[in-house]
Amino acid sequence: MRRLWLIFAQAVTASVAVLFVLNTLKPEWLRDAAPDAVVAILEAPAGAGNPGPAPGSYADAAQRSMPAVVHIFTTKAVQNQRHPLMNDPVFRHFFGDRQGNDEQQRSAGLGSGVIVSADGFILTNNHVIEAADEIEIALNDGRKFSASVIGRDPETDLAVLRVQTDTPLPAITFSRGDMLHVGDVVLAIGNPFGVGQTVTMGIISALGRSQLGINTFENYIQTDAAINPGNSGGALVDNAGNLVGINTAIYSRSGGSLGIGFAIPVSIVRNVLEQIVATGEVTRGWVGVEIREITPELATSFGLRGTEGALIAGVLRDSPAERGGVRPGDVLIAVDGKSVQDPKEMLELVAALPPGKTFSFRVRRAGEEVDLSVAVGRRPTPKAAGR
Repeated sequence: MRRLWLIFAQAVTASVAVLFVLNTLKPEWLRDAAPDAVVAILEAPAGAGNPGPAPGSYADAAQRSMPAVVHIFTTKAVQNQRHPLMNDPVFRHFFGDRQGNDEQQRSAGLGSGVIVSADGFILTNNHVIEAADEIEIALNDGRKFSASVIGRDPETDLAVLRVQTDTPLPAITFSRGDMLHVGDVVLAIGNPFGVGQTVTMGIISALGRSQLGINTFENYIQTDAAINPGNSGGALVDNAGNLVGINTAIYSRSGGSLGIGFAIPVSIVRNVLEQIVATGEVTRGWVGVEIREITPELATSFGLRGTEGALIAGVLRDSPAERGGVRPGDVLIAVDGKSVQDPKEMLELVAALPPGKTFSFRVRRAGEEVDLSVAVGRRPTPKAAGR
């Protein structure tokens, strides 16, 4: 038995050696002798049987959305401060009067943006372009355009730009805002640190993040997709390449990504975009009250049965709220028939009301519910833009 095994092993070794020699010196002999199926595999071009991305890849989503994400380069004039010694007559006597210290210098910045229409409208963050004298847009294909500001909304940190072009631009597709869930895969696309267009992947970590102190109106998507300086204004897309948010801020102790990034959801983005394109600005309702969250301690001191609603801590003089009969100490529990759970919801409900019209405000006062008619005013424009 051992002899038969040795003979078999020697035969196999000799056969492999013969095939190696033939394949090296006369490969056409093997091709002629091989079955047709084997020949087809040997002669097939590389990748012919697998033209698509690998299983689990998000290449299709990235390729669909990347052309619509642009780089934004801004410049603005910065006034140099005159050195205090230049006001000293003795110093000026020896070193001369250097007038050049008051000259302006140019400061450069960068960020990202998203093309939202083929005719040249682009969304970005307000803090990317605020105070900029010149704005240049660079597309993913290398084309560059000068951009103008159509409108800004500092309270959501959004801005709309436009470029003039004779050819249609690659616009992104908006996702449905109500389709997002914690755990969904998302891609963040932008120009971090100016290295060039970059795609990072993560999941939606949380929805409805607020009270972060970033902007007046906060309803952020939180993601662990890496977002770094330069990504601001870029796209957060789903696994189909549809826009779900505009990347706007990160939580970081070092300036780089720590896995906690925030994006403005597409529901807010769409509303701001439509208003700015239509009128050049965003109009919101306003009644002129100072509100506070009802904590358990406040509820006890005011004799309230729960913490639902928004406590009216102050009323501006001659404001719509004062004229409508709202008083400090009232608890606002409903606006136009919609219940108010907390100050954030109250702010959003009032902001959504059209100025100049009268709406019902229900308050709880001295243990009783009272309905008031308030003529909503227009929310004042912030004095200082930015964050």
